[in-house]
Amino acid sequence: MIYTNSDGGARGNPGPGAIGVIIRRDGEILRKYSKFLGQRVTNNIAEYEALIKALELGSKFTKNEITCILDSELVVKQLLGQYKVKNPTLLELFLKVQKLQDNFKKIRYLHVSRFNKFQKITDGLLNDELCKRGYYKKIYRK
Repeated sequence: MIYTNSDGGARGNPGPGAIGVIIRRDGEILRKYSKFLGQRVTNNIAEYEALIKALELGSKFTKNEITCILDSELVVKQLLGQYKVKNPTLLELFLKVQKLQDNFKKIRYLHVSRFNKFQKITDGLLNDELCKRGYYKKIYRK
């Protein structure tokens, strides 16, 4: 089975945002991906964008079962139908995820702590994207 871990973040909310994604099988990382999203991104938008990229990349490795692991409780609960999607921008991204789900026979969404070992890797990837542009250091340097 293929597993994805995805993470999105913005510094300032809204602010500069980026995503990090890993695709893995049996603990082995098959692909790492990161991307800077722009200057005015919210955390929730970044989380959805990261999941969308995870689904796109995951479809290159399987059409059967995929498990998507996120540290965004909001996104997972929205996808499981436990929370409504009220924000129009998030609804657009939610619908994009729904369409991408058709690429797989079975899909699961799991919420994990940001301290999960694979989530820490995705967080590092997105922070590297922000560091390249000077945002991470600027905001978090003491």
